[in-house]
Amino acid sequence: MLRIAIAGAAGRMGRALTQAVQQNDALVLVAATARAGSSVIGTDAGELAGIGSAGVIVCETLPKDAGQFDLLIDFTTPENTLNNIALCAELGLPAVVGTTGLNSEQIDQLKAYSEKIPLCFAANYSTGVTLCLQLAQQAAQVLAEDSDIEIIEAHHRHKVDAPSGTALALGNAIAESLDRDPKEIFVLAREGITGAREEGTIGFSTIRGGDIVGDHTVLFASEGERVEITHKASSRLSFARGAARAALWISGQPAAGMYDMRDVLGLKKLDLS
Repeated sequence: MLRIAIAGAAGRMGRALTQAVQQNDALVLVAATARAGSSVIGTDAGELAGIGSAGVIVCETLPKDAGQFDLLIDFTTPENTLNNIALCAELGLPAVVGTTGLNSEQIDQLKAYSEKIPLCFAANYSTGVTLCLQLAQQAAQVLAEDSDIEIIEAHHRHKVDAPSGTALALGNAIAESLDRDPKEIFVLAREGITGAREEGTIGFSTIRGGDIVGDHTVLFASEGERVEITHKASSRLSFARGAARAALWISGQPAAGMYDMRDVLGLKKLDLS
């Protein structure tokens, strides 16, 4: 049985991750953390997630000795994640990271740690979203020449980063399939007299409100028709169960490296043409 530590167990995703781990017979929760000074420090992680006692007390820091857990799942903040992955690299333990909002330097630092340990890093662990990434790439290869591409995303009012990591991942997947530099073609905001839409760009629109878990649409709009690839999440458990699946997969990888959810699902080996 794989012994799991969850960083950020007090958050919305952290609680869903606790549920997903407890529901998976191949996993067992052995450690859980929350930010320093949090009111949940000292509480049972399972009770915090609303599923009854898990026998694991929420602490401020991860166990720092080898042999106390087998794998870390981290959906926290960029700074906290990097500190935690540094510990995993020191201990030689694999990790699953779903933290969003990392800048290019922080991503490079994650890549450096992945030279020492197997690391799964994805903006979204939903199997449906992962399939949408693949479908968006295929659609772009067929439709991009004659279409304007827009990515629309909606999340709850408490989300702190925009556009969402998943929206950016969809844009990056399309840019990769077109052999284009995202920095040159992404339009992240529009305001005022913007002029006509520049050909070949990818626009992003952001909605924040209520308790929306996560909606994403890739729109290919051409003269006379539109193609839309849409994913709507109604529960964070879809992401958490995907992360649990990734944990089992990454724990079996013999080689260090940076992996993502498409590796977990075998989609990079799948020809959808």
